[in-house]
Amino acid sequence: MAGCLLPLSSRMHCMMQIFFNGTEMSCADGCTLAAFLDALGMDQRSCATAVNGRFIARDARMQTSLHPGDHIMTFEPITGG
Repeated sequence: MAGCLLPLSSRMHCMMQIFFNGTEMSCADGCTLAAFLDALGMDQRSCATAVNGRFIARDARMQTSLHPGDHIMTFEPITGG
C-alpha cells in the first residue's frame, strides 16, 4: 500500500497512531504490517516481527492489518547452537 506512512503534521481522519520499536508514529488506516515495513525501507528478510507481543511470521505480514495503538517490534532472529 503506497502512502502507508503519513507525515506527523498531517491530522486527517484516515490516520492512526501506532508504536514502532517504542516510538510513536502515524500511519494510514488499513495499513498492513508488510506495507508499513516497506514504507520504512526495511529489509523484511532480515528481521522478525511482533505485533502487541505476538510473533508474526513473514508470510503472514501482508494479511496482518494494523490498528490504532498497536505496538510493532522488529528484531533479529537468534540462530546457531
